[in-house]
Amino acid sequence: MILARALRGFVDGAVSVILPTYLLALGLDAFQVGAVATSTLVGSALLTLGVGLLASRFAPQRVLLLACALMAGTGLGFACLSGFAALMVVAFVGTLNPTAGDVSVFLPTEQALLAQGEDVRARIATFARYNVGGALFGALGSLAAGVPQLAVARLGVEPSAALRAVFLTYAAAAAPLVLLYRGLGPGARAVHAAPGRAPLERSRAVVLKLTALFSLDSFGGGFAVQSLVALWLHQRFALSLAELGTFFFAASTLSAFSQFLSARLAARIGMIETMVFTHLPANALLIAAAFMPSAALALGCLLARGALSQMDVPARQSYVMSVVPPEERAAAASVTNVPRSLASGAAPLLAGALLARSSFGWPLVCAGVLKIAYDLLLLWQFRRLRAPL
Repeated sequence: MILARALRGFVDGAVSVILPTYLLALGLDAFQVGAVATSTLVGSALLTLGVGLLASRFAPQRVLLLACALMAGTGLGFACLSGFAALMVVAFVGTLNPTAGDVSVFLPTEQALLAQGEDVRARIATFARYNVGGALFGALGSLAAGVPQLAVARLGVEPSAALRAVFLTYAAAAAPLVLLYRGLGPGARAVHAAPGRAPLERSRAVVLKLTALFSLDSFGGGFAVQSLVALWLHQRFALSLAELGTFFFAASTLSAFSQFLSARLAARIGMIETMVFTHLPANALLIAAAFMPSAALALGCLLARGALSQMDVPARQSYVMSVVPPEERAAAASVTNVPRSLASGAAPLLAGALLARSSFGWPLVCAGVLKIAYDLLLLWQFRRLRAPL
């Protein structure tokens, strides 16, 4: 699953940087780019919700294999279609990821499988390796976003063909994923239905409260998804595609390796404190980037933010798995991730509208303020609900 996450991270990293350039080349404006990003997030959320509510009735391996088929169709759809309405439909029903993270149907199923048979402290480290695999290869994918530009300059490839090839690569990546998922152990092929029991029967209250807070965080994060940060940097400082790819490679690499510190911090100060005290300065740096007068200063703030912004993720994932009973983990993973995707879905549309009117980083300011509010509320509501370490 870590290898699968890494491969998906690579193609997601490339596509998230190239997506706005590709859509603009097709004739879409900034508002429509934001609309496509919103469509991808909302569609993935609804699909994941359907899977999550019925998770115990299906074998996880079957869910993952069906998601691979949908991934292949998504890449082919973006490569072959050019109309705004058609792209909106493919974005809505597909698996395309406009952010550096992962909001697709793969994530909750993989999280539930990773939590099997691990004690709490080991689980944080496992989630860190899983996230680092995705983030590190996502960084390499961001770096690879400069390849189409090189192909145009040095090989004489048509710009549209070079960009379209990235989406064909995204579709082709589904094939090795199928092989990886088919090799999962017996636990991934078993159906864990519990007759007569409703999803989250024992942990509904705590999961819903966490979901509400995670949704606030995700709504804020939707203003600063990687595709729209790339669009802002291009508009404000005229950075090239190769420069953007290099920057996001560096930022994603910092984000990836910083997660290895999460388990150590959680053991010393607790999971909730790890989530909050690393997130607050990251969000302050995001706001500061919007006010920077030069590309160097803005990129410096965003790089520093990248070194802190993902340290909360393994602790958050493990915390959710720790405060719910094992039989409800798949449902909890889905329910806490789906509303996050829905909440983030509206934000890129608003961010696109802001960027269509001004090159100032208003989306970054909105993201930072909302995410700081989440941090403070999380600390207030859950500091006393300790997960065992």
